[in-house]
Amino acid sequence: MRRVGDYLVYLVVRVLICLVQALRIETGEALARRLAWLFCDVLKLRATVVDDNLAHAFPELSAEQRNELSRHMWNHLLLLVLEVAHAPRKIHETNWRRYISLKNEDVLVRRLLTERPTLIVTAHFGNFEVAGYVLALMGFPTYTVARTLDNPYIDRFLNDFRRATGQHMIPKNGGYDRIAEVLAKGGTMTFLADQFAGKKGCWVEFFGRPASAHKAIALLALGNDAPVVVTSAPRVGGPLEIELQTLSTVDPSRDDTQMGTVGDLTRWYTGQFENMIRRMPQQYWWLHRRWKDPRKPRRNRRKAA
Repeated sequence: MRRVGDYLVYLVVRVLICLVQALRIETGEALARRLAWLFCDVLKLRATVVDDNLAHAFPELSAEQRNELSRHMWNHLLLLVLEVAHAPRKIHETNWRRYISLKNEDVLVRRLLTERPTLIVTAHFGNFEVAGYVLALMGFPTYTVARTLDNPYIDRFLNDFRRATGQHMIPKNGGYDRIAEVLAKGGTMTFLADQFAGKKGCWVEFFGRPASAHKAIALLALGNDAPVVVTSAPRVGGPLEIELQTLSTVDPSRDDTQMGTVGDLTRWYTGQFENMIRRMPQQYWWLHRRWKDPRKPRRNRRKAA
């Protein structure tokens, strides 16, 4: 019965994607603005989480300003879906420059053309899905670690989009051997490195609060002599007007830097994330429970009572 339910949900998603693809992208943009208002001001989806995150990240903002920023975030998320739906039909090998601009691309290209492995890290910021799609389209196939979705049909549909131009997917659980094989051959791994890593993660400051980050990225870089490149893909105009930015890079084993530990490297790229998000906060996923801290001792319920 569960597979039947999953398939029905998948059919609904496919129908919605087809409807989005049938819309002119300008019409989709106008619809996204109205839906953003609905989700933010009427339905108030995850409003408590979003407002709490924004209040801590930007304490100088008023409640009205935080609500406006939340509405812009929802608009961005809806535009992201619109762009992912239209990208396979609009962006091709011969015309990608019409939609994608590059910034500091020479730094990234030099890294990708060497025989050494490379780690590309980014956050839930801008349109990271289209960035991976276009990078492979440009002739730089990457391997991306992603969590397998509970619905196998939707998971396969999303991964088909990611693999369309040569982006290879590795499951988050049980994929270590595959990752080690890719790096041993000098391949390129990409990570969304702003996800909550649990109590045993590497705790770093992120927007003034401790946040748990995965240790694996720094361990892979240090253990495989791999440079780390921080990238972002913000929308700099209308839908599908995206700038693929190379923000910073570090070579822990060869640069004259203090990046010899997991903590040093994790703090470095987390700081880079914060800088890029502060420039365009409306394009970050503030609905994540990024700052939950299970290390805090829980009060004894009897004493509390």
